[in-house]
Amino acid sequence: MAQEFWDDSNSRLLFEQANQEIGFDLSEVMFSGTEDQLKQTNVTQPAIFLHSVIKARSLAENFQPDMVAGHSLGEFSALVAAGALSFIDGLRLVIIRAQAMQKACELQSSTMAAVIGLEDSIVEEICDAIDQVVVPANYNCPGQLVISGSIEGVNIACDKLLAAGAKRAILLNVGGAFHSPLMEPARKELMIAIMAASFNEPVCPVFQNVDASPHTNPDEIRKNLIEQLTGPVRWSQSILAMIEAGASSFTEIGPGNVLQGLVKKINRTMVTSS
Repeated sequence: MAQEFWDDSNSRLLFEQANQEIGFDLSEVMFSGTEDQLKQTNVTQPAIFLHSVIKARSLAENFQPDMVAGHSLGEFSALVAAGALSFIDGLRLVIIRAQAMQKACELQSSTMAAVIGLEDSIVEEICDAIDQVVVPANYNCPGQLVISGSIEGVNIACDKLLAAGAKRAILLNVGGAFHSPLMEPARKELMIAIMAASFNEPVCPVFQNVDASPHTNPDEIRKNLIEQLTGPVRWSQSILAMIEAGASSFTEIGPGNVLQGLVKKINRTMVTSS
């Protein structure tokens, strides 16, 4: 993972800074660790963040996007790419975020499920009517919405959503109910770190998860980032808002190309690259 960037001296400096900040050899795990090692909470989020930042900086000497957005964890690397956060501050927040989320997951058994082939409004109505914690969490693309909540709440919702015409309702192999009210303990812990971090005015608008709107005011960015852990990822809405603001092509920066696929489903005429 990201080993192709090691020979670049600027990238190697970021690897070394990350290793020092996290307290173990993160780069070694990224390059040669097992799948189980990479899936550990204290590894996964910092590794993806590091990979994304390094890849962004490899695109150009003075990389400056016209606008940015990040899906959940990706919002942190997007903020670094836009200059709203320094690399070190972003990394520190990601490390705290991963640890806080893990602790919140251990407080109550919870889960998430992908709902395929149903209008967002129907999913919202069904979740609202259930007397358990279950909410829309990720608006990924038309016909694909992830719900999140207690195990009982998500199971009840899946049954009702299938009965309402969903093609599939698939339980996800995740550690907990991310982007739901069950992440409130993590939100409170992360809030302290976010309030202490230094935020700058970004070089371009940042379309944030919680409201799918462009932001350049550091105080607004900070507030929205605090709300992100318990609020939904409005990815479909963010992409449409970016297109409305003039985006004509998207470059995905990070491991994989999942977001390219989502963008194409949101707008089939859009040009994407990685």
